[in-house]
Amino acid sequence: MQLPFKYLLIAALYVSGCNNNSGNNNSAATTDTGTGTTAGTESPTQVTSNGSEFKKEASLVFLSKNKADTIRKIDIQLAQTDQQREDGLMYRKSMTDDQGMLFIFPDMEERSFWMKNTYISLDIIYLDDKLEIVSIQKYATPLSEQSLPSFKKAQYVLEVNGGFCDKYHVNYGDHVVYHK
Repeated sequence: MQLPFKYLLIAALYVSGCNNNSGNNNSAATTDTGTGTTAGTESPTQVTSNGSEFKKEASLVFLSKNKADTIRKIDIQLAQTDQQREDGLMYRKSMTDDQGMLFIFPDMEERSFWMKNTYISLDIIYLDDKLEIVSIQKYATPLSEQSLPSFKKAQYVLEVNGGFCDKYHVNYGDHVVYHK
């Protein structure tokens, strides 16, 4: 008796998945994002059962409205290309409070993000061209396809863990500075 192709494919995927997870969770498949690297110094993003791993590409500092006080410093991954911005933090199962992702756009316009395929709650921070916070969407619901608009023009969007802004007192009018 010959099994239909779809059953063979399902069985092959199941067996492949079992082999990849046997023994430990430290095995990671390497994927090349095709975004290029600087002088070959950066390693490709690692993809694990928890989604792609965090890859520090810069440091970011939150500054108070008057830019005199440092509120918090975090490491960030950058999303600069269309593909990187589209992928964002999708499929990640966790992120620490000292990590985030900065989306960099070429122009100022009203932005809107959603949480499709994003498993962790996020605070979505919209920033203008001067890196001033113009809007915050707090505690975004994981996996939601609801639009989360900026309501004002933004050139940058920063995603951090849900509750980050409340925990560290990050507010409208505060600024950020980042360094590669």
